Amino acid sequence: MTVTATERARPAESSHVQRLVDRVAAVSPWWWALGVLVVGWTWYFTSLTLDVHHGLGTSSYDFGLYDQGVWLLSRFDAPFVTLMGRNLFGDHTSFILVLLVPLYWVAPSAGALLFAQAALVGAGAIPIFAYARWRLESGALALAFAAMYLLHPAVGWTNLENFHPDAFLGFFVATAIYAALERKWRLYVVFVVLSLLVKEDASLVIVPLGVWVALRRDRRIGLLTMAGSIGFMLVAMLVVMRTLVGVPTRNAWRIPFDGPGGLVRTTLTKPGDVVDHLRSDGRGFYLWQMVAPFAWVAARLPSVALISALVLFTNVLSTYAYQYMIQYHYSMIAVPALALGAVHAAGALAGRTRVVVVALAAGVSLLTATLWGPLPFSRNELAVWPPSHPGAVAAGDIADDVPDGAVISVHHSIAPHLARRQKIYQFPNPFRVVLYGPDISLEGTRLGDRAEDVEYVLLPVARSDEESADLARISAAFELVGSNAYWELYKRSGDLPPP
Repeated sequence: MTVTATERARPAESSHVQRLVDRVAAVSPWWWALGVLVVGWTWYFTSLTLDVHHGLGTSSYDFGLYDQGVWLLSRFDAPFVTLMGRNLFGDHTSFILVLLVPLYWVAPSAGALLFAQAALVGAGAIPIFAYARWRLESGALALAFAAMYLLHPAVGWTNLENFHPDAFLGFFVATAIYAALERKWRLYVVFVVLSLLVKEDASLVIVPLGVWVALRRDRRIGLLTMAGSIGFMLVAMLVVMRTLVGVPTRNAWRIPFDGPGGLVRTTLTKPGDVVDHLRSDGRGFYLWQMVAPFAWVAARLPSVALISALVLFTNVLSTYAYQYMIQYHYSMIAVPALALGAVHAAGALAGRTRVVVVALAAGVSLLTATLWGPLPFSRNELAVWPPSHPGAVAAGDIADDVPDGAVISVHHSIAPHLARRQKIYQFPNPFRVVLYGPDISLEGTRLGDRAEDVEYVLLPVARSDEESADLARISAAFELVGSNAYWELYKRSGDLPPP
Protein backbone atom coordinates (compact mmCIF):
# COMPACT_ATOMS: atom_id res chain seq x y z
CA MET A 1 0.00 0.00 0.00
CA THR A 2 2.84 2.39 0.93
CA VAL A 3 4.77 1.50 -2.21
CA THR A 4 1.75 2.22 -4.35
CA ALA A 5 1.24 5.64 -2.73
CA THR A 6 4.89 6.49 -3.29
CA GLU A 7 4.71 5.43 -6.89
CA ARG A 8 1.63 7.57 -7.37
CA ALA A 9 3.35 10.57 -5.78
CA ARG A 10 6.33 10.41 -8.14
CA PRO A 11 4.41 11.33 -11.32
CA ALA A 12 2.70 14.18 -9.44
CA GLU A 13 6.04 15.53 -8.23
CA SER A 14 7.46 15.13 -11.72
CA SER A 15 4.57 17.08 -13.22
CA HIS A 16 5.08 19.93 -10.71
CA VAL A 17 8.75 20.13 -11.60
CA GLN A 18 7.95 20.03 -15.30
CA ARG A 19 5.42 22.84 -14.96
CA LEU A 20 8.03 24.94 -13.13
CA VAL A 21 10.58 24.21 -15.85
CA ASP A 22 8.05 25.14 -18.52
CA ARG A 23 7.24 28.43 -16.78
CA VAL A 24 10.90 29.36 -16.51
CA ALA A 25 11.47 28.42 -20.14
CA ALA A 26 8.52 30.58 -21.17
CA VAL A 27 10.05 33.73 -19.67
CA SER A 28 11.18 36.05 -22.42
CA PRO A 29 14.96 36.44 -22.85
CA TRP A 30 14.35 40.17 -22.56
CA TRP A 31 13.06 39.70 -19.01
CA TRP A 32 16.18 37.69 -18.20
CA ALA A 33 18.27 40.51 -19.67
CA LEU A 34 16.42 43.00 -17.47
CA GLY A 35 17.08 40.81 -14.45
CA VAL A 36 20.79 40.78 -15.20
CA LEU A 37 20.75 44.56 -15.63
CA VAL A 38 18.95 45.24 -12.33
CA VAL A 39 20.94 42.68 -10.33
CA GLY A 40 24.20 43.99 -11.80
CA TRP A 41 23.20 47.56 -10.97
CA THR A 42 22.26 46.62 -7.41
CA TRP A 43 25.47 44.67 -6.86
CA TYR A 44 27.64 47.46 -8.28
CA PHE A 45 26.12 50.26 -6.22
CA THR A 46 25.88 48.20 -3.04
CA SER A 47 29.57 47.36 -3.34
CA LEU A 48 30.53 50.91 -4.27
CA THR A 49 28.58 52.56 -1.47
CA LEU A 50 29.92 50.08 1.07
CA ASP A 51 33.43 51.01 -0.07
CA VAL A 52 32.53 54.69 0.29
CA HIS A 53 31.18 54.00 3.78
CA HIS A 54 34.25 52.05 4.89
CA GLY A 55 36.42 54.81 3.46
CA LEU A 56 34.68 57.30 5.81
CA GLY A 57 32.68 58.79 2.96
CA THR A 58 29.36 58.67 4.81
CA SER A 59 28.35 61.07 7.57
CA SER A 60 25.99 61.65 10.48
CA TYR A 61 23.79 63.55 8.02
CA ASP A 62 22.32 61.60 6.33
CA PHE A 63 23.53 58.09 7.06
CA GLY A 64 24.27 57.78 10.75
CA LEU A 65 20.94 59.27 11.76
CA TYR A 66 18.98 56.69 9.72
CA ASP A 67 21.18 53.87 10.98
CA GLN A 68 20.53 54.90 14.59
CA GLY A 69 16.83 55.46 13.96
CA VAL A 70 16.13 52.10 12.31
CA TRP A 71 18.26 50.33 14.94
CA LEU A 72 16.16 51.92 17.70
CA LEU A 73 12.98 50.83 15.93
CA SER A 74 14.34 47.28 15.66
CA ARG A 75 14.70 47.26 19.46
CA PHE A 76 11.13 48.60 19.87
CA ASP A 77 12.48 51.86 21.31
CA ALA A 78 11.20 55.33 20.48
CA PRO A 79 13.30 56.51 17.52
CA PHE A 80 14.68 59.66 19.12
CA VAL A 81 17.83 60.17 17.08
CA THR A 82 20.45 61.85 19.24
CA LEU A 83 22.64 62.55 16.20
CA MET A 84 20.13 65.22 15.19
CA GLY A 85 18.12 65.78 18.38
CA ARG A 86 14.78 64.89 16.84
CA ASN A 87 12.39 61.98 16.57
CA LEU A 88 13.03 60.14 13.31
CA PHE A 89 9.41 60.62 12.20
CA GLY A 90 9.33 64.24 13.34
CA ASP A 91 12.16 65.06 10.96
CA HIS A 92 10.29 63.46 8.06
CA THR A 93 7.32 61.09 8.12
CA SER A 94 9.32 58.27 6.54
CA PHE A 95 7.16 55.48 7.95
CA ILE A 96 8.45 53.23 5.17
CA LEU A 97 11.57 52.74 7.31
CA VAL A 98 9.57 50.40 9.54
CA LEU A 99 9.76 47.86 6.70
CA LEU A 100 13.55 47.80 7.11
CA VAL A 101 13.31 46.71 10.75
CA PRO A 102 13.34 42.95 9.91
CA LEU A 103 16.65 43.48 8.09
CA TYR A 104 18.07 44.84 11.35
CA TRP A 105 16.86 41.79 13.24
CA VAL A 106 18.90 39.62 10.88
CA ALA A 107 21.83 41.85 9.90
CA PRO A 108 22.03 45.24 11.63
CA SER A 109 24.65 46.86 9.45
CA ALA A 110 25.44 49.63 7.02
CA GLY A 111 25.05 47.06 4.26
CA ALA A 112 21.38 46.58 5.12
CA LEU A 113 20.59 50.22 4.38
CA LEU A 114 22.85 50.50 1.35
CA PHE A 115 21.58 47.27 -0.21
CA ALA A 116 17.95 48.29 0.31
CA GLN A 117 18.66 51.65 -1.30
CA ALA A 118 20.46 50.22 -4.33
CA ALA A 119 17.91 47.44 -4.82
CA LEU A 120 14.86 49.72 -4.76
CA VAL A 121 16.48 52.34 -6.98
CA GLY A 122 17.45 49.63 -9.44
CA ALA A 123 14.01 48.02 -9.27
CA GLY A 124 12.56 51.20 -10.74
CA ALA A 125 13.68 49.84 -14.11
CA ILE A 126 11.19 46.95 -13.84
CA PRO A 127 7.88 48.87 -14.25
CA ILE A 128 9.51 51.04 -16.91
CA PHE A 129 10.50 47.92 -18.85
CA ALA A 130 7.07 46.33 -18.34
CA TYR A 131 5.20 49.33 -19.69
CA ALA A 132 7.64 49.89 -22.55
CA ARG A 133 7.40 46.25 -23.66
CA TRP A 134 3.63 46.59 -23.94
CA ARG A 135 3.55 50.13 -25.32
CA LEU A 136 6.37 49.70 -27.85
CA GLU A 137 5.80 46.00 -28.61
CA SER A 138 9.53 45.37 -28.41
CA GLY A 139 11.69 43.78 -25.76
CA ALA A 140 14.79 45.48 -27.15
CA LEU A 141 13.28 48.97 -27.00
CA ALA A 142 11.89 48.26 -23.54
CA LEU A 143 15.34 47.22 -22.32
CA ALA A 144 16.77 50.41 -23.82
CA PHE A 145 14.36 52.54 -21.76
CA ALA A 146 15.11 50.54 -18.60
CA ALA A 147 18.80 51.23 -19.19
CA MET A 148 18.08 54.93 -19.83
CA TYR A 149 16.41 55.16 -16.43
CA LEU A 150 19.42 53.59 -14.73
CA LEU A 151 21.80 55.82 -16.70
CA HIS A 152 20.04 59.01 -15.61
CA PRO A 153 22.58 61.02 -13.56
CA ALA A 154 20.09 61.70 -10.75
CA VAL A 155 19.56 57.97 -10.26
CA GLY A 156 23.24 57.19 -9.83
CA TRP A 157 23.97 60.19 -7.62
CA THR A 158 21.01 59.40 -5.35
CA ASN A 159 22.53 55.99 -4.74
CA LEU A 160 25.78 57.62 -3.66
CA GLU A 161 24.42 60.36 -1.40
CA ASN A 162 24.61 58.59 1.95
CA PHE A 163 21.16 57.02 2.55
CA HIS A 164 17.73 58.53 1.96
CA PRO A 165 14.29 56.88 1.94
CA ASP A 166 13.51 59.15 -1.04
CA ALA A 167 15.51 56.67 -3.12
CA PHE A 168 12.68 54.15 -2.71
CA LEU A 169 10.45 56.43 -4.79
CA GLY A 170 12.33 55.29 -7.88
CA PHE A 171 10.50 51.98 -7.65
CA PHE A 172 7.32 53.05 -5.86
CA VAL A 173 6.40 56.02 -8.07
CA ALA A 174 7.38 54.21 -11.25
CA THR A 175 5.13 51.29 -10.32
CA ALA A 176 2.25 53.58 -9.35
CA ILE A 177 2.44 55.36 -12.73
CA TYR A 178 2.78 52.05 -14.57
CA ALA A 179 -0.29 50.71 -12.78
CA ALA A 180 -2.26 53.83 -13.73
CA LEU A 181 -1.22 53.54 -17.36
CA GLU A 182 -2.22 49.86 -17.42
CA ARG A 183 -5.37 50.36 -15.30
CA LYS A 184 -4.12 47.88 -12.69
CA TRP A 185 -5.96 49.60 -9.85
CA ARG A 186 -5.12 47.28 -6.95
CA LEU A 187 -1.44 47.57 -7.77
CA TYR A 188 -1.92 51.31 -8.15
CA VAL A 189 -3.40 51.71 -4.66
CA VAL A 190 -0.61 49.68 -3.05
CA PHE A 191 2.16 51.75 -4.63
CA VAL A 192 0.48 55.10 -4.12
CA VAL A 193 0.28 54.25 -0.41
CA LEU A 194 3.89 53.05 -0.34
CA SER A 195 4.99 56.28 -2.03
CA LEU A 196 3.17 58.42 0.53
CA LEU A 197 4.80 56.45 3.35
CA VAL A 198 8.24 57.47 2.11
CA LYS A 199 7.94 61.15 3.01
CA GLU A 200 5.37 63.85 3.65
CA ASP A 201 6.19 65.67 0.41
CA ALA A 202 5.71 62.65 -1.86
CA SER A 203 2.34 64.29 -2.56
CA LEU A 204 4.21 66.65 -4.88
CA VAL A 205 4.21 63.85 -7.43
CA ILE A 206 1.23 61.76 -6.27
CA VAL A 207 -1.25 64.66 -6.51
CA PRO A 208 -0.27 65.37 -10.15
CA LEU A 209 -0.55 61.63 -10.79
CA GLY A 210 -4.09 61.82 -9.43
CA VAL A 211 -4.82 64.71 -11.79
CA TRP A 212 -3.56 62.65 -14.72
CA VAL A 213 -5.63 59.63 -13.67
CA ALA A 214 -8.75 61.79 -13.30
CA LEU A 215 -8.29 63.27 -16.77
CA ARG A 216 -7.05 60.22 -18.68
CA ARG A 217 -8.20 57.08 -16.88
CA ASP A 218 -10.81 57.18 -14.08
CA ARG A 219 -12.19 60.39 -12.58
CA ARG A 220 -13.24 58.83 -9.28
CA ILE A 221 -9.89 57.13 -8.67
CA GLY A 222 -8.03 60.28 -9.67
CA LEU A 223 -10.03 62.48 -7.30
CA LEU A 224 -9.59 59.99 -4.47
CA THR A 225 -5.85 59.96 -5.15
CA MET A 226 -5.65 63.74 -4.93
CA ALA A 227 -7.79 63.95 -1.80
CA GLY A 228 -5.97 61.09 -0.09
CA SER A 229 -2.53 62.50 -0.93
CA ILE A 230 -3.34 65.99 0.29
CA GLY A 231 -5.05 64.60 3.39
CA PHE A 232 -2.07 62.41 4.21
CA MET A 233 0.34 65.31 3.76
CA LEU A 234 -1.73 67.52 6.08
CA VAL A 235 -1.94 64.85 8.77
CA ALA A 236 1.78 64.09 8.42
CA MET A 237 2.77 67.73 8.80
CA LEU A 238 0.09 69.25 11.03
CA VAL A 239 -0.41 66.29 13.36
CA VAL A 240 2.58 63.93 13.32
CA MET A 241 5.47 66.33 12.75
CA ARG A 242 3.98 69.16 14.79
CA THR A 243 3.38 66.78 17.69
CA LEU A 244 6.89 65.33 17.58
CA VAL A 245 9.00 68.43 16.89
CA GLY A 246 6.65 71.36 17.51
CA VAL A 247 6.40 72.61 13.92
CA PRO A 248 4.68 71.23 10.80
CA THR A 249 7.86 71.62 8.76
CA ARG A 250 11.40 72.67 9.47
CA ASN A 251 11.96 73.78 5.88
CA ALA A 252 9.74 76.84 5.47
CA TRP A 253 12.92 78.92 5.11
CA ARG A 254 13.45 77.32 1.70
CA ILE A 255 10.53 79.28 0.24
CA PRO A 256 11.94 82.47 -1.33
CA PHE A 257 10.89 86.04 -0.57
CA ASP A 258 10.42 85.37 3.16
CA GLY A 259 7.95 82.52 2.97
CA PRO A 260 4.62 81.71 1.28
CA GLY A 261 3.06 85.13 1.87
CA GLY A 262 6.09 86.96 0.55
CA LEU A 263 6.23 84.69 -2.48
CA VAL A 264 2.59 85.42 -3.35
CA ARG A 265 3.06 89.18 -2.86
CA THR A 266 6.20 89.25 -4.97
CA THR A 267 4.55 87.19 -7.71
CA LEU A 268 1.69 89.70 -7.90
CA THR A 269 3.67 92.93 -7.47
CA LYS A 270 7.13 92.13 -8.85
CA PRO A 271 6.83 89.09 -11.11
CA GLY A 272 10.15 89.95 -12.69
CA ASP A 273 11.89 89.24 -9.39
CA VAL A 274 10.37 85.76 -9.33
CA VAL A 275 11.48 85.14 -12.92
CA ASP A 276 14.99 86.34 -12.06
CA HIS A 277 15.05 84.00 -9.07
CA LEU A 278 14.02 81.01 -11.20
CA ARG A 279 16.72 81.84 -13.74
CA SER A 280 19.51 82.32 -11.19
CA ASP A 281 22.23 80.06 -9.79
CA GLY A 282 22.12 77.39 -12.48
CA ARG A 283 18.47 76.46 -12.01
CA GLY A 284 17.83 76.40 -15.75
CA PHE A 285 20.79 74.11 -16.32
CA TYR A 286 19.44 71.80 -13.62
CA LEU A 287 16.17 71.42 -15.55
CA TRP A 288 18.19 70.74 -18.70
CA GLN A 289 20.12 68.01 -16.88
CA MET A 290 16.88 66.40 -15.67
CA VAL A 291 15.11 66.21 -19.04
CA ALA A 292 18.02 65.82 -21.47
CA PRO A 293 18.81 62.15 -20.62
CA PHE A 294 15.56 61.11 -22.34
CA ALA A 295 16.33 63.29 -25.38
CA TRP A 296 13.09 65.28 -25.07
CA VAL A 297 11.13 62.36 -26.54
CA ALA A 298 8.29 63.18 -24.14
CA ALA A 299 7.64 66.43 -26.01
CA ARG A 300 5.72 64.36 -28.58
CA LEU A 301 3.08 63.41 -25.97
CA PRO A 302 3.96 65.17 -22.70
CA SER A 303 1.10 64.41 -20.31
CA VAL A 304 2.82 61.58 -18.39
CA ALA A 305 6.15 63.38 -18.11
CA LEU A 306 4.32 66.43 -16.75
CA ILE A 307 3.45 64.42 -13.64
CA SER A 308 6.94 65.51 -12.51
CA ALA A 309 6.39 69.19 -13.33
CA LEU A 310 5.28 70.25 -9.85
CA VAL A 311 8.18 68.64 -8.00
CA LEU A 312 10.69 70.04 -10.51
CA PHE A 313 9.15 73.49 -10.08
CA THR A 314 9.41 73.32 -6.28
CA ASN A 315 13.02 72.20 -6.61
CA VAL A 316 14.01 75.21 -8.72
CA LEU A 317 11.89 77.55 -6.61
CA SER A 318 13.69 76.53 -3.42
CA THR A 319 16.42 78.66 -1.87
CA TYR A 320 18.20 75.45 -0.81
CA ALA A 321 20.81 74.78 -3.49
CA TYR A 322 20.85 71.01 -3.04
CA GLN A 323 17.28 70.84 -4.35
CA TYR A 324 18.33 72.06 -7.77
CA MET A 325 21.57 70.12 -8.00
CA ILE A 326 21.38 66.78 -9.75
CA GLN A 327 23.84 65.20 -7.32
CA TYR A 328 21.31 65.19 -4.46
CA HIS A 329 18.35 62.98 -3.62
CA TYR A 330 15.69 65.65 -4.17
CA SER A 331 15.75 64.89 -7.90
CA MET A 332 15.04 61.15 -7.66
CA ILE A 333 11.29 61.57 -7.26
CA ALA A 334 11.00 63.24 -10.67
CA VAL A 335 12.80 60.61 -12.75
CA PRO A 336 10.11 57.86 -13.00
CA ALA A 337 7.53 60.12 -14.67
CA LEU A 338 10.17 61.51 -17.03
CA ALA A 339 11.17 57.97 -18.03
CA LEU A 340 7.63 56.64 -18.42
CA GLY A 341 6.64 59.87 -20.17
CA ALA A 342 9.33 59.23 -22.77
CA VAL A 343 8.06 55.66 -23.23
CA HIS A 344 4.48 56.89 -23.54
CA ALA A 345 5.44 59.44 -26.17
CA ALA A 346 7.61 56.98 -28.12
CA GLY A 347 4.58 54.74 -28.41
CA ALA A 348 2.87 57.42 -30.49
CA LEU A 349 5.57 57.17 -33.17
CA ALA A 350 5.42 54.90 -36.21
CA GLY A 351 7.51 51.72 -36.31
CA ARG A 352 10.75 52.73 -38.05
CA THR A 353 10.65 56.26 -36.66
CA ARG A 354 10.14 54.83 -33.19
CA VAL A 355 13.24 52.64 -33.45
CA VAL A 356 15.38 55.51 -34.72
CA VAL A 357 14.16 57.90 -32.02
CA VAL A 358 14.71 55.39 -29.21
CA ALA A 359 18.20 54.61 -30.54
CA LEU A 360 19.03 58.33 -30.61
CA ALA A 361 17.61 58.75 -27.11
CA ALA A 362 19.77 55.88 -25.88
CA GLY A 363 22.81 57.60 -27.36
CA VAL A 364 21.91 60.88 -25.68
CA SER A 365 21.34 59.03 -22.40
CA LEU A 366 24.80 57.49 -22.63
CA LEU A 367 26.29 60.91 -23.35
CA THR A 368 24.59 62.60 -20.39
CA ALA A 369 25.61 59.74 -18.11
CA THR A 370 29.19 60.29 -19.24
CA LEU A 371 29.02 64.05 -18.71
CA TRP A 372 27.04 64.27 -15.49
CA GLY A 373 26.78 60.83 -13.91
CA PRO A 374 28.82 58.86 -11.35
CA LEU A 375 29.24 55.65 -13.38
CA PRO A 376 32.59 53.95 -14.07
CA PHE A 377 32.83 55.48 -17.55
CA SER A 378 31.69 58.95 -16.44
CA ARG A 379 34.13 61.82 -16.38
CA ASN A 380 33.28 62.62 -12.74
CA GLU A 381 35.63 61.06 -10.21
CA LEU A 382 34.43 60.29 -6.70
CA ALA A 383 36.53 62.23 -4.19
CA VAL A 384 36.47 59.60 -1.46
CA TRP A 385 38.99 57.46 0.38
CA PRO A 386 39.15 53.75 -0.43
CA PRO A 387 38.57 51.41 2.54
CA SER A 388 42.31 50.69 2.53
CA HIS A 389 43.25 54.32 3.18
CA PRO A 390 45.34 54.52 6.37
CA GLY A 391 42.94 57.06 7.88
CA ALA A 392 39.97 54.76 7.33
CA VAL A 393 41.84 51.72 8.66
CA ALA A 394 42.93 53.72 11.71
CA ALA A 395 39.33 54.80 12.30
CA GLY A 396 38.19 51.19 12.34
CA ASP A 397 40.94 50.25 14.77
CA ILE A 398 40.16 52.98 17.29
CA ALA A 399 36.39 52.55 16.95
CA ASP A 400 36.87 49.02 18.28
CA ASP A 401 38.08 50.58 21.54
CA VAL A 402 34.76 52.36 22.12
CA PRO A 403 32.55 50.19 24.39
CA ASP A 404 29.19 49.09 23.03
CA GLY A 405 26.44 51.19 24.53
CA ALA A 406 28.73 53.96 25.77
CA VAL A 407 27.45 57.53 25.41
CA ILE A 408 29.76 59.21 22.91
CA SER A 409 30.35 62.45 21.02
CA VAL A 410 32.27 61.87 17.79
CA HIS A 411 33.36 63.40 14.50
CA HIS A 412 30.67 63.29 11.81
CA SER A 413 32.66 60.96 9.54
CA ILE A 414 33.04 58.19 12.12
CA ALA A 415 29.54 58.56 13.57
CA PRO A 416 27.97 56.17 11.00
CA HIS A 417 30.34 53.44 12.21
CA LEU A 418 29.22 53.80 15.83
CA ALA A 419 25.57 54.83 15.44
CA ARG A 420 23.81 51.70 16.66
CA ARG A 421 23.48 52.78 20.28
CA GLN A 422 21.02 54.75 22.42
CA LYS A 423 23.05 57.95 22.67
CA ILE A 424 25.59 59.23 20.18
CA TYR A 425 26.21 62.87 19.33
CA GLN A 426 27.92 64.62 16.47
CA PHE A 427 30.71 66.68 18.05
CA PRO A 428 30.55 69.39 19.41
CA ASN A 429 27.04 68.32 20.49
CA PRO A 430 25.97 68.21 23.27
CA PHE A 431 28.75 70.44 24.65
CA ARG A 432 27.90 73.17 22.14
CA VAL A 433 24.75 72.81 20.07
CA VAL A 434 25.23 72.73 16.30
CA LEU A 435 22.59 71.31 13.92
CA TYR A 436 20.66 69.78 16.79
CA GLY A 437 16.99 69.92 17.71
CA PRO A 438 13.88 71.06 15.84
CA ASP A 439 15.13 74.62 15.27
CA ILE A 440 18.08 76.94 15.94
CA SER A 441 16.86 78.19 19.32
CA LEU A 442 19.44 76.08 21.19
CA GLU A 443 22.32 76.87 18.83
CA GLY A 444 25.56 77.55 20.70
CA THR A 445 24.26 76.46 24.12
CA ARG A 446 25.23 73.43 26.21
CA LEU A 447 22.73 70.63 26.80
CA GLY A 448 23.47 70.20 30.50
CA ASP A 449 22.25 66.71 31.37
CA ARG A 450 23.17 65.27 28.00
CA ALA A 451 26.66 66.77 28.18
CA GLU A 452 27.15 65.28 31.64
CA ASP A 453 26.26 61.82 30.28
CA VAL A 454 28.98 61.71 27.62
CA GLU A 455 31.61 59.07 28.42
CA TYR A 456 33.87 59.21 25.35
CA VAL A 457 34.90 61.75 22.71
CA LEU A 458 36.45 60.56 19.44
CA LEU A 459 37.99 63.11 17.07
CA PRO A 460 40.53 63.22 14.25
CA VAL A 461 44.04 64.41 14.99
CA ALA A 462 43.74 66.90 12.12
CA ARG A 463 41.01 69.10 13.56
CA SER A 464 39.58 72.41 12.47
CA ASP A 465 40.27 75.44 14.65
CA GLU A 466 36.66 75.35 15.80
CA GLU A 467 36.87 71.68 16.78
CA SER A 468 40.11 72.32 18.66
CA ALA A 469 38.50 75.20 20.55
CA ASP A 470 35.49 73.05 21.45
CA LEU A 471 37.74 70.27 22.69
CA ALA A 472 39.82 72.72 24.74
CA ARG A 473 36.67 73.91 26.56
CA ILE A 474 35.95 70.40 27.87
CA SER A 475 39.50 69.00 28.08
CA ALA A 476 39.59 69.23 31.88
CA ALA A 477 36.88 66.57 32.04
CA PHE A 478 38.50 64.06 29.67
CA GLU A 479 41.78 62.20 29.37
CA LEU A 480 43.42 60.73 26.28
CA VAL A 481 43.11 56.93 26.43
CA GLY A 482 43.83 55.92 22.85
CA SER A 483 45.36 57.39 19.73
CA ASN A 484 47.00 56.65 16.41
CA ALA A 485 48.30 58.75 13.55
CA TYR A 486 44.78 59.87 12.59
CA TRP A 487 42.47 59.65 15.61
CA GLU A 488 42.30 60.41 19.32
CA LEU A 489 39.95 58.81 21.85
CA TYR A 490 39.18 60.62 25.11
CA LYS A 491 37.49 59.12 28.17
CA ARG A 492 35.56 60.96 30.86
CA SER A 493 37.74 61.61 33.91
CA GLY A 494 36.03 64.44 35.80
CA ASP A 495 33.36 67.10 35.90
CA LEU A 496 32.78 69.45 33.00
CA PRO A 497 33.96 73.02 33.48
CA PRO A 498 31.27 75.71 33.16
CA PRO A 499 30.35 76.56 29.55
